Amino acid sequence: MTNVEQKTEGVTKKVGQVYKLLAENEQVQKALEFLEEDNEATTEEQIELTEIEAPTFEEKEKGEWYKKRLEALGVREVTTDEVGNVFGVLPGSGKGPSLVVCAHLDTVFPRGTNIKAVRKNGLIYAPGICDDGRGLAVVLTIIRALAVAGIKTEGDLIIGATVGEEGLGDLRGVKSLFESRQDIDGFISIEPGDPSRITYLGTGSKRFNVLFKGPGGHSFGNFGIPSPIHALGRAIAKISDLATPIEPKTTFNVGMIKGGTSVNTIAETAEMLVDLRSNSQEELEIIESKFLHLMEQAKEEENARWNVEAQVSLQIEKVGDRPAGSQDKNSVIVQAAQCATAALGFEPILDQASSTDSNVPIHLGIPALTLGGGGEGGGFHTLQEYYNPAGAYTGAQKILLTILGLVGLEQVTAPLLEKGK
Repeated sequence: MTNVEQKTEGVTKKVGQVYKLLAENEQVQKALEFLEEDNEATTEEQIELTEIEAPTFEEKEKGEWYKKRLEALGVREVTTDEVGNVFGVLPGSGKGPSLVVCAHLDTVFPRGTNIKAVRKNGLIYAPGICDDGRGLAVVLTIIRALAVAGIKTEGDLIIGATVGEEGLGDLRGVKSLFESRQDIDGFISIEPGDPSRITYLGTGSKRFNVLFKGPGGHSFGNFGIPSPIHALGRAIAKISDLATPIEPKTTFNVGMIKGGTSVNTIAETAEMLVDLRSNSQEELEIIESKFLHLMEQAKEEENARWNVEAQVSLQIEKVGDRPAGSQDKNSVIVQAAQCATAALGFEPILDQASSTDSNVPIHLGIPALTLGGGGEGGGFHTLQEYYNPAGAYTGAQKILLTILGLVGLEQVTAPLLEKGK
């Protein structure tokens, strides 16, 4: 492994010393070597996982498979909670913090999608093969590496998989995890991606279904009554004129619209799905307030335009609420990931904010990262998604080193992560 001091800045002496000791440790070296040797087996397991359908809200089958696999690998007390999360524990010495290590079970693809993996020119094509087939497989190879190397940690690893990470799943799995447990001191989510990259900031989002309803009628015979589609048009125009700050980045989007039955019908309903995002929770609340006010304005203006007894009504349903969050780039968990990255010879890159399972713990003030599981990939969230397993083990190695720094290696290094009271 590379001397971490060559590729990291701002790392404290304490963190640097921990990674010097880990780099010199024979058990750690054995675990890293195993991850390289296990690369092909991990890829095969990744394919097997990917070929189990798991649309958001329908993760049960894949969760059952994963539970059996965790148990077979010696993970203790594996359970499936009420929303479908699958977690067990790899206990440490009892003297350290508790760290969650997980990936997500769900994919964006509806049931019936052809998810059979196809190998072509060294690549593997399958919807979901990267996101998050790679993350799920990395969790399992790390468990094997710890066992083969006989590594005993100081802290406990709460290890497994969440549900509902994608789309309208609204992070329901990780939300449930933190609502039901008070013993989590740190969190690592594994997604596809470059081992050099570190995600430590969370982009929040609020999503709404906006529905305008009216009496409807014939476009000529009933002309002169408010139209839900016209109200929707007013609403979209108002959204498009929203002013947002460049920093922190704050955005809006109308992603889907529908309504009406024919060209010569005044619609009875018109609706849209709206996505609001920000890297700041404060700005997210501000744009939400503006948006809700504008929707009421659109309704009132459409009704006032015709000033008749028949009126359009407005219903707004919040269908997504992902919290934003930030943490210091010099926090211990970020330093640990930087050192782990540098130890493998990569230049650590602190990513821009994004939306992952880590949003929830970061928002709660719990140290958390989302890390790339390695292997080149592309076509994410499309039917052309692909994965290149060549050298992918470096992602697993980086994550393992990050874990060991945070929870401590028994009788070798003290945990960097603080244990809660």
